[in-house]
Amino acid sequence: MIDSALITLASNLRWSWHQPTRRLLDRLPGAVDGKHPVAVLLDAEPTALATWTDQHRSTIDELAADLAAVVATVRSTGVAYFSPEFGVAAELPQYSGGLGILAGDHLKSASDLALPLVGVGLFYREGFFRQSIEGTQQRERYETVDPARVGAVDTGATVHVPIGGIEVAAKVWEQQVGATRLVLLDTAVATNPQWAQRITDRLYSGDRRHRLHQELMLGVGGVRALRALDLQPDVYHLNEGHACFLLIELLAEHVEAGRTLDDAIADVRGRSLFTTHTPVPAGIDRFARDLVEPELVGWAARLGVDVDTLFDWARLPSDPMTEPFNTAALAFELCGRANGVSQLHSGVSRELFHALPRAAKVEGITNGVHARTWVSSDLQGFYDEHLGDGWAEGDRAAWARIAEVPRTSFEAVRAPGRERLVDLIADRTGVTFDPDACIIGFARRFATYKRAALLLRDRDGLRRSLDAGAQFVFAGKAHPADNEGKAVLAEIAAFAATDEAQGRFALIPDYDIEIAQEMYGACDVWLNNPVRPREACGTSGEKSALNGGLNCSILDGWWADWFVDGIGWAIPTSDLDDPNARDLAESTALHELLANDVLPTFADPDAWWSMVVAMLQHLGPLVTSSRMVAEYDDRFYRPLGRQ
Repeated sequence: MIDSALITLASNLRWSWHQPTRRLLDRLPGAVDGKHPVAVLLDAEPTALATWTDQHRSTIDELAADLAAVVATVRSTGVAYFSPEFGVAAELPQYSGGLGILAGDHLKSASDLALPLVGVGLFYREGFFRQSIEGTQQRERYETVDPARVGAVDTGATVHVPIGGIEVAAKVWEQQVGATRLVLLDTAVATNPQWAQRITDRLYSGDRRHRLHQELMLGVGGVRALRALDLQPDVYHLNEGHACFLLIELLAEHVEAGRTLDDAIADVRGRSLFTTHTPVPAGIDRFARDLVEPELVGWAARLGVDVDTLFDWARLPSDPMTEPFNTAALAFELCGRANGVSQLHSGVSRELFHALPRAAKVEGITNGVHARTWVSSDLQGFYDEHLGDGWAEGDRAAWARIAEVPRTSFEAVRAPGRERLVDLIADRTGVTFDPDACIIGFARRFATYKRAALLLRDRDGLRRSLDAGAQFVFAGKAHPADNEGKAVLAEIAAFAATDEAQGRFALIPDYDIEIAQEMYGACDVWLNNPVRPREACGTSGEKSALNGGLNCSILDGWWADWFVDGIGWAIPTSDLDDPNARDLAESTALHELLANDVLPTFADPDAWWSMVVAMLQHLGPLVTSSRMVAEYDDRFYRPLGRQ
């Protein structure tokens, strides 16, 4: 039998950011990279595991006691945080990109701050796809995720949601993220027909009907799961519009309890927050009337209104009549507060949704990142020693002490990470980088507006950058249905295979949290060049910054909020209307910046270190998710809870 304290340590996802626990679990017999510690325990040879457990008894008990104390800090549930994806650990593939990574960091910081918050999402039995690159083409494969092998606990609860004319059953699982509970719904239930079992099969896959079914299960099923677990949050936080149906379910609860519809709306608005992440209309979920109307009839009857009323709530006047149900419009209509994810993005959102009166008050909270997750383990120890308590939470006094750190000591701590990244690139791509030359990183979804291939537009400029010593490493995935994004990825892969790339250009396949962590810990420069202002926040550069990487970025998202001279570089943007001419102009500006400023500064260790120090002193207190979640609590959660 597996030791109970050990299984608790392996099941609670705190190990994804708590280094002492991670070090212990990494030494388990049979542990390999990418395998969840619970799966390692289940597959371990019993005698060998028992011997190992006896040898590590005192450490196990000490860590288990520490974890129990952390979990005990939260005894209630004040906030329910709904998200379609949660990126907590690479070993739990329930995320696709920035939205999920943000949600995972939100849960972790809620735990660190002892904030009474519960996450609500879906359990995807096949997660998001794994990627390979064959020639220049992305290939996708899916792997089955067994809840029992990733630490999910069967709560014993099952909820039912009317979808497609039947009552679809969903099992309720729970994961523990430090002190934060994460409730996940799973429709792979034998009593469901096959189509219903597939509702929670894959993240962001399938057709519009499949997406609608997932969002109904997330919103309505999520509320019902909370009720089944006897959880009564004061505040409901929608991380994007995918969970908008929870608002209709809450209204129906109130009306069926005897309240008027107006009172019900006032109550729901008084306890709900909508965070929008999209700066472009294409990022909003819309549904055709003939698809969504059959699903709304039952709720209209429960509310005592005509179904057209629900469409009126969810209508954005600028949308085509063929897709009249807009999830963001519904969220704006029924949520009392709303925010964008950077100050620039909040203004873009007010303009994007200007036809909705309630969107005029969109506020801004710039996203942050969970420092203990994204700073390399070597550098965390270094910060603990030299900066003292509080650096991971963004304490300004702690970050001020970076000026007292010797440059050579800082570089020595980062050196092993650079070697690991160079080895990773060689192993995955066959390209051998120079660990002493400047490494420039780019890692994110291959959405077209992010322009991963922008630096290829000016080939003469790219040649000058390569000749000057630049090395470029890319990683990222294009959605399986995004052919334009796949074409961008193929363009990057094709160039990497040419002689023109000089062996200084690589694309790492199968991008995930672990690859991202290796890149953030080692890259000297982080590149971000979206079409401005289409990057709502773009937190990858924040993660690189905490590891001592300098940003070279378009002034968009978080970089537009916090850039000041002397902490990195702002890529000049063009006002040209023609996209091709604009991209060429900005590519040329990028390479001029690299050749004339970035690479010469890198060649001067003292000048580079001075900029790193200025950057960390300025950004260290700003970019952590502890700052972000505390801001949500102060500006939204507590005021809404009091209402």
